[in-house]
Amino acid sequence: MASIHRQKGKPNWFCAFTVYDHSGNAKRVFRSTETSNKKQARQVCDTWQRAALKARNGNLTADSAREVIARGVADVLLALGAELPRHNVRKWCETWLEAKSIEAEPSTHARYTRIVERFLDFLRAKANRDLTTLEAADISRFRDQEAKLLSRATANLSLKVLRVCFGEALKQGVLAVNPAVRVSVLKSKDKSARRAFTLSEIKRILRACADDAEWRGLILFGLYLGQRLGDLARVTWRSVNLEAGEIAFTARKTGRRVVLPLPQPLLEYLASLPATDDPDAFIFPQAARATRTGTLSNQFREILVSAGLAEPRTHAATGKGRSQSRETSDLSFHSLRHSAVTMLKAAGVSDVLAREIIGHESAVVSRQYTHLTTDDMRNAMQRLPDVTNG
Repeated sequence: MASIHRQKGKPNWFCAFTVYDHSGNAKRVFRSTETSNKKQARQVCDTWQRAALKARNGNLTADSAREVIARGVADVLLALGAELPRHNVRKWCETWLEAKSIEAEPSTHARYTRIVERFLDFLRAKANRDLTTLEAADISRFRDQEAKLLSRATANLSLKVLRVCFGEALKQGVLAVNPAVRVSVLKSKDKSARRAFTLSEIKRILRACADDAEWRGLILFGLYLGQRLGDLARVTWRSVNLEAGEIAFTARKTGRRVVLPLPQPLLEYLASLPATDDPDAFIFPQAARATRTGTLSNQFREILVSAGLAEPRTHAATGKGRSQSRETSDLSFHSLRHSAVTMLKAAGVSDVLAREIIGHESAVVSRQYTHLTTDDMRNAMQRLPDVTNG
């Protein structure tokens, strides 16, 4: 039986409780509860005794220990007239998804939902247990199942989504530790590294889409600004300041506000487009109508095929099944980002400035180089070659 006591001259209450060794032998322990509040001390003491009794009966596992601790903390808060927010795994995940439906793109939210649903199905009955009982081992086993049934890339994406999901629980004080951050991403065995286009390849691509002004513009914007296809496809005329020679928009993936100078080839392209009085009109209206960025990626691949830089895809059966991940090409629209970095560095631009222009900035770079200006970037981008000339 646990009991609390006060020692003369000491403000905090002490707890006397019984622990048991592997042979079942009892030992009385006397330990400070680190509180002078009698109700709190009683709750802490009872929690220690419950854990000791579970250990004696062989029922003290990592999960049951977390339950005992969570219950004890909740009892202490109740003694103070407060209440600990409680969530089971399923309830928290559903709450997080609901919040994400407001801020994330529909396609992104749908992807998050599929991952969370697979995770909850994997947990089975444990999905209805307290969130604090979730272990890194649970997430690690789910990651491994994703890699086995789908692909390593999908497994890593699923892990990253769970890190964000439970990271929010940590931020709100529902969790003391994010179990997902203790799980490592899987190293890819046969990762196909994306590479930059050479200057001659870029000119071949531009010739391949000479009759498609919109795609020609997208490629030029991708090359000189180094931004993602999905962001460029939805840029409006409101984002463009022709007098200042700048473009400004928010990157959907990172939430980063992008303000970049427009090199001469882009200014000339914009000047060639029909005038509009609607500032919310898209610069690339056909691309903006695409509901998925993947659709645009496939269109760009067809341009690569026409330029002789990619093999046409067939619909012939491979015998690998639908769960087999698709072979990744080393050339895609994303390669234009690599090309932009390559050209900037070839022109003598510093790594820090190249990162700032393209958006590959680390937290350290952001802290140390916040003094970079648009003029700095303009001077750097003026050194880039004009791929439309010749």
